[in-house]
Amino acid sequence: MREIIKDKAVVNDDWTLMHLAEGETPETVAVPTGKLIVPLAVWEAQRSKLRERAEIGVWIASHERPEVLKDDVEKLSVIAVDFPKFSDGRGFSIAYNLRHRLGYTGELRAIGDVLRDQMFYMQRVGFNAFATRPDRSIHEALKGLSDFSEAYQAAWDRKLPLFRRVERGQKATQG
Repeated sequence: MREIIKDKAVVNDDWTLMHLAEGETPETVAVPTGKLIVPLAVWEAQRSKLRERAEIGVWIASHERPEVLKDDVEKLSVIAVDFPKFSDGRGFSIAYNLRHRLGYTGELRAIGDVLRDQMFYMQRVGFNAFATRPDRSIHEALKGLSDFSEAYQAAWDRKLPLFRRVERGQKATQG
């Protein structure tokens, strides 16, 4: 069974990521039962059927807009965001929009070209689960979540910036 990082721990992944095969269309593809993360296009085409399922997730490609899920975020157990290549940062904005603008509180998973170097920043915008590349050590990648001990800016994982979190000495009195 494949492992992922979820909530800063390595766990077994019991979800299956669905991809369309050549010749399949989002409207006609048979969606198997079980814990399944379907492409956004399949969700949009078969929403009425899929909304009935308790354990269903959606994955968003980097060129797609998360706003199409605005009426569905409370229903989805997991939303995955695809990083097709390491240098494609659009997934950061998608995660931010899901958490801050759409109020998604469930599992937000980074999939695709997920490497240790970006995981600290991914968690800052709201990711709490990571399906790392299979050719890399997941235990080494886990260390990426704690590469830095402090962050200056406010973000999803820390609501206050550093200057609001630290106590300052008394101000010098002017005389």
